[in-house]
Parts: sequence; structure tokens; C-alpha cells
Amino acid sequence: MEIKKIGVYVGSLRKESFSKKTAKVLAQMAPSSIELEIVDLADLEMFNQDFDDGGRTPVSWTNFRERTGKFDAFLFVTPEYNRSVPAVLKNAIDIGSRPYGHSVWNGKPAAVISVSPGLLGGFGANNHLRQTLMFLNIAVMAQPEAYIANAATLFDEKGALINDNSREFLQKFMDSFEEWVNTHSLIR
Repeated sequence: MEIKKIGVYVGSLRKESFSKKTAKVLAQMAPSSIELEIVDLADLEMFNQDFDDGGRTPVSWTNFRERTGKFDAFLFVTPEYNRSVPAVLKNAIDIGSRPYGHSVWNGKPAAVISVSPGLLGGFGANNHLRQTLMFLNIAVMAQPEAYIANAATLFDEKGALINDNSREFLQKFMDSFEEWVNTHSLIR
């Protein structure tokens, strides 16, 4: 069985980010047919169409596009900022969607998890991100939806997941995502 490579895009740059901790836990939980690789978004310059149009595409964009284009699928793990996704994640999505007609996202499967210390689990960001991804022709997994609430209570001081209910849910999520990726790969 071919192992599918999954690019993981975390919408937080914070060192102790709950989204980063969640992404690391998910990488450890990944079923054997998928392998998760977290993509660092910290060094991407802000998107400006003039750079591509003027032939001055930043090296970080070129590297990001090449790397992202090689993945079989994507996993987006994001906090919620002002009922939407953080700028760093939206910037990465915009960079990958350009130049027009050459989107690295096009037609590939993905899933979304939002993570929040609040009670709503990043519901707004999750749904806003899904809307953007579907516009880019990314096959976003519909179920199970994943809104991880009360994130400050889920990890120990070393970043290990200590909540059994969350562990069980995230494992089911990853099993569903594996099936989504493998099924979508058959129809591509």
C-alpha cells in the first residue's frame, strides 16, 4: 500500500499554540497509510499579486508552492481569531492558489480541525475556512466535523494529550480522514 503524504497547515505561530499541539498529536495518531508533515508558515511573505506579475516571486513562495504541490492531501488545524482564520493561514492559502490557474490545492482532499480554549471550539474559523477551501476546489471532508473546545485543559506541560475523550474523538477523526484520502485518491 502506498503511503499518502499529508501536508499539515497550522494557523498559529505561537510557540505554545494549542493548534500546534493538536497537529503533533494527530501526526502521532495517523494510521499507517498516511504520513503527516507539518509545514512551517512563519517565513512566508505576505501575498501581493505584483510579485508574481512582475517576475519577483519570493523564494519562500516558490518553495512553499513546490512543497505543497507534492502532497496527496491536506490537513488544516487552526485557532479562531475574530470568528475567522488567522492571517498566517489565509496568506498561505492565497500563496498556494496563485498564479491563477496553477493552484497547488486544486482537486485534492483535505480536512479541517479548529482548536480553541473557548467553548465554541473555533466554530466560526472552521466554517469560514471550509468555505474558502471549497472555493479552491479542495475536497473537504464533511464528517466528522472537528471543533476542539477547552483546549487549555487537554494537554499537559509537555504538550501531551491528557483527555481520553478527546483522544478517542481525534483517533476516529484520523481514521475517517484516512478513509477520505484513500477513497478520494481512487477517483482522482
